[in-house]
Amino acid sequence: MLRSTVEKLLPRSNWSIYKLSRMAATRALELADGKRKLVDLTTDKLTSIALQEIAEGKIELKEAVGNAPAGIVEAKEETEE
Repeated sequence: MLRSTVEKLLPRSNWSIYKLSRMAATRALELADGKRKLVDLTTDKLTSIALQEIAEGKIELKEAVGNAPAGIVEAKEETEE
């Protein structure tokens, strides 16, 4: 079950509600196309899954650089040294 509020999700999108909605929509479309989900939720609602992935830091915003489009990428896990 999704337990995040917009206030908790905004820092993950550089404090932009527009970027947050684009991240969630883009990720939901990826899930609809068959990409594996990165969180364990019992719901089949793709938007809820995408928002939970954002809340848990499983995906990150990828800014556009030059001609490369903006998008989302799977977050890299920090390794302990």
